Amino acid sequence: MNSLPCYSGARISGCWTLRSDGSGSGEGSLDRLLPSVSTGLSPRKRTTSQCKSEPPLLRTSKRTIYTAGRPPWYNEHGAQSKDAFVIGLCGGSASGKTTVARKIIEDLDVPWVVLLSMDSFYKVLSPEQQTRAASNDYNFDHPDAFDFDLLTHTLHKLKQGKSVKIPVYDFTTHGRQKEWKTVYGASVIIFEGIMAFADKKLLQLLDMKIFVDTDSDIRLVRRLRRDITERGRDIEGVIKQYNKFVKPAFEQYIEPTMRLADIVVPRGGGNMVAIDLIVQHVHSQLEERELSVRAALASAHQAQPLPQTLSVLESTPQVRGMHTIIRNKETSRDEFIFYSKRLMRLLIERALSFLPSQVRVVQTPQGEDYEGRTFHGKMITGVSILRAGETMEPALRAVCKDVRIGKILIQTNQDTGEPELHYLRLPKDISEDHVILMDCTVSTGAAAMMAVRVLLDHDVQEDKILLVSLLMAEMGVHSVAYAFPQVKIITTAVDKKVNDLFHIIPGIGNFGDRYFGTDAPPDWSDEEMDEPSY
Repeated sequence: MNSLPCYSGARISGCWTLRSDGSGSGEGSLDRLLPSVSTGLSPRKRTTSQCKSEPPLLRTSKRTIYTAGRPPWYNEHGAQSKDAFVIGLCGGSASGKTTVARKIIEDLDVPWVVLLSMDSFYKVLSPEQQTRAASNDYNFDHPDAFDFDLLTHTLHKLKQGKSVKIPVYDFTTHGRQKEWKTVYGASVIIFEGIMAFADKKLLQLLDMKIFVDTDSDIRLVRRLRRDITERGRDIEGVIKQYNKFVKPAFEQYIEPTMRLADIVVPRGGGNMVAIDLIVQHVHSQLEERELSVRAALASAHQAQPLPQTLSVLESTPQVRGMHTIIRNKETSRDEFIFYSKRLMRLLIERALSFLPSQVRVVQTPQGEDYEGRTFHGKMITGVSILRAGETMEPALRAVCKDVRIGKILIQTNQDTGEPELHYLRLPKDISEDHVILMDCTVSTGAAAMMAVRVLLDHDVQEDKILLVSLLMAEMGVHSVAYAFPQVKIITTAVDKKVNDLFHIIPGIGNFGDRYFGTDAPPDWSDEEMDEPSY
């Protein structure tokens, strides 16, 4: 990568050595970052590998809401425009890599940061290796101890914005736990590990490479404390393992990779000059990745014929009559809910007719064969875009027995006007399901596009997604169909216009507020979702 801007340091062979006093120091071609003895952070205590996302959040008894949403990570074509920014943190065992990572996360103060630990990717040990590990005779500090194929595949997929499953390694049993952790939605990925720079394919995925350089005596003391107190090992075994494996591995495999780093930080998390430099550079990279999706949608794909993937419910006198009632601003809340539910039921039934089916012959009570049809697929999952889309769930449950339900909360950022992802809960193994994506109104299509992108990132096939909405604007139809041409779109009506405030014209008003009896803000948009009630 290009060298970073000067920050009171001298450039040495394309990398930086940053001391805590801000002065540069040339030690060969090494770069250094350091945590001081006191970082203000609690010491790390864990017996399993770490891999977690660190966005701002608000926990309730039922849900976790992200208080700072994830802005669009894709363009108006629905494709991810730029990969997530990946920071690689390398250094010897107990050098303070995790402390540096936490400080970077803390000072970045941006949503959707993922911390990925190399510890999660230790290979599964054979019974003979398990025995050796129990007696401190297995070398965990050798490149062969890591599953680099799985690690590279996982990091590459995560960088592309996809959902991934991460193994959880148990240091007390020297094995992987049965349950793997799902991680999704990274704007920034911080990847830390002793062999973070040891694989060429892995290096190619790193946008910034940082080496944490800590004195060997300090690392030994930290390792003794950690392995004895956290992993239940005796002092003789820890020292034996250190002298036999850890120290030689550092000198042979880890220390030589220091020359590959863009920045070297002595002592780790206490080096605020280095942390500030890293944070500034990451912020500049994120600014370059900012997108204006809704503005692009407003000017694209218009004056085009409606796509063939669109299916509009036949405008029978009954359907027209129900629209007359729910569009009328004088309609009471009770009547609005009643006739909305009627339309939802018709809409869901219409959507189900587009699911794949196959011939099935059954025998009637009269003993005669009847050639019918049955659903041909794995499962049907409903996903509602909160909050208004949640009102369509009862209609889906009424006609699909045991249907699984997922939820996505997308809100409009009042400063940027862009949709932001705040909350996500999808059923496990959704990738092979046919998904009915539900939202009551779609104006520009920005929120619907984000929801479809989330499903695709979880490996749901595009042609297995059905977007259902009570009312859509032509702009929203075009936006979704252009970005995702295989997604089937089903609605009860399509209105021609969207005004400057992104309201559908003639429209239906703010569906969520009319349904739940809440007051709309003065600058509401048809795709703007408030936090759900609990």
